[in-house]
Amino acid sequence: MNKKSKKRVSKEFLVGMGFILPSLCGFLVFTFIPVVISLCLSFTQWNFMEGWGAIKFTGLSNYIRLFTDDWFINSYKNNIIFTAVTVPVLIALGLVMANIMNKYIWGGGVVRTMIFIPYIASVVAVCAVWMVMLQPSYGPVNQFLRLIGVKNPPGWLADFKWSLPSIMVIYVWQQVGYYAIVFLSGLKGIPEDVYEAARVDGASSVRQFFSITIPLISPTTFFLTIMGIIGSFKVFDQISVLTQGGPGSSSSVMAYYVYRTAFEYFDMGYANTLAWALFALVFVVTLVQWKLQDKFSLE
Repeated sequence: MNKKSKKRVSKEFLVGMGFILPSLCGFLVFTFIPVVISLCLSFTQWNFMEGWGAIKFTGLSNYIRLFTDDWFINSYKNNIIFTAVTVPVLIALGLVMANIMNKYIWGGGVVRTMIFIPYIASVVAVCAVWMVMLQPSYGPVNQFLRLIGVKNPPGWLADFKWSLPSIMVIYVWQQVGYYAIVFLSGLKGIPEDVYEAARVDGASSVRQFFSITIPLISPTTFFLTIMGIIGSFKVFDQISVLTQGGPGSSSSVMAYYVYRTAFEYFDMGYANTLAWALFALVFVVTLVQWKLQDKFSLE
């Protein structure tokens, strides 16, 4: 390579670095360095109200504490249940709703807007409405149940057994519009002649749905599954507004417990330990999902 070529390559390298340098600096300052600091703090005991000088290195004591912390165990279990229920329900409902809108609703712009409104609505406003609807004594839901003969309807958000299922229902209701719209965009990309060929071969609508729609929509399904899993592990607003993790710890999830530990108990060291425990769970679940996707893709 001659001197002129080397100079041109060097110039191109500097220009390229100039383009990526702002993004790289942002990643280092706002992502990489905070992650490293968080990992280091997870091995400490620190009340951040007392300043940096109050940091005390405690080794693995925070991680050992996890196994005897009832709030952590319940929050971890609730998060797994929340994800295992809401994500499959959202995928199934979203796909069915999208398929109905795609095939049986003509000019569905108004319908798409209506089902998407809960997703973009204020979480606090949505939760306030649901709190009124699920009020144990005078809420319309329990009033209706009493009218049809249910003598002791559930306490819903105030009930130890029903608080988490109630939040799941609210979460699904709010999120399902987004899933339906994304699935609908995926369905629009399936060629119509594929369905025509299936109809010529005598395939019923149900057979077309399971043999054509579901396989061809698998990339969209995978995307929504990954995003749904991550989103379900980050659920916080609904818990904070509706139940504050109660009654007891019956509806507490990891994101809310991390917040509570950090900003109510001011135990920043243990809060970072909880955050890394949550990261480990999300990482394992996502890794399994990727492996399953690779397996089905090869098949």
